[in-house]
Amino acid sequence: MTKLTVNGVSTTTTPGQEQHEYFYRGTRSRKKRYCAYEYRHTDGELFAIVKPTLKECIDARVAWMEAKEEKDDGDLDI
Repeated sequence: MTKLTVNGVSTTTTPGQEQHEYFYRGTRSRKKRYCAYEYRHTDGELFAIVKPTLKECIDARVAWMEAKEEKDDGDLDI
């Protein structure tokens, strides 16, 4: 799997592309696993989130896309 960022810049550059990677955070006895997730929308906007599981990340992306579609539908002035 590739790194999500190189020198602080996202490597998720292609529209429709998604990437994720897991990492651990915490002290020795209290380490917790997290998933960093990025999705580049077809309009070029980047969605990035950190959650405990990939499923939670994808669920958040779906909610973000639904809200984005509702907002875009409301922008139409006729």
